[in-house]
Amino acid sequence: MPRVRVALESVAALLRGRRGAWTAAGALLVVCALVAVWVFGGDDEAASPPDARARQYQDVDACLLTGEDGIEAGTPAAAVWQGMEAFSGDTRVRVTHVPVMGEQSAANALPHLNGLIQRDCEVVLASGRAQTEAVRKAAPGHPGVRFVVVGSEGEGGGAEAGNVTVVAPGDDVPDQVAKAVGRAVNAVQR
Repeated sequence: MPRVRVALESVAALLRGRRGAWTAAGALLVVCALVAVWVFGGDDEAASPPDARARQYQDVDACLLTGEDGIEAGTPAAAVWQGMEAFSGDTRVRVTHVPVMGEQSAANALPHLNGLIQRDCEVVLASGRAQTEAVRKAAPGHPGVRFVVVGSEGEGGGAEAGNVTVVAPGDDVPDQVAKAVGRAVNAVQR
């Protein structure tokens, strides 16, 4: 015990006066730095290379506006989504979908469509009567966005805007959608 007492008396002597205050401040600074390195630094995961399996996407988004059932199997949008995923797998274009909830009308679909445009979706696809009608009404006001609608040409009356592509419903919708999205992405990237 005498050694511990001598050590404590030596430390107490060092901490007295102005010199002691500077010594204590320096020791406190070193302790804080060590704690900061321990808490915030030394992350082995940050130093490792990125996961080789992670997809590197292009800076292009293709977004699908669907009915309330979304892309469930058996819905018209499911075939559209299948074509979009096939295109994305080949080209690394990001694809997403947004269902229009509530009343299935063009007026209710319009805010959802505007949300996709505000999210900078360069290509917007629509499946469903209300969704395609909303796209046909909004497309002329957004010439920088390419639109793809699945439905009969001119459905809802009037001629198509120059930035709207129509894919006719049928068995080959996934292939036709993939081709239409490819043309739209190429037009956007020019």
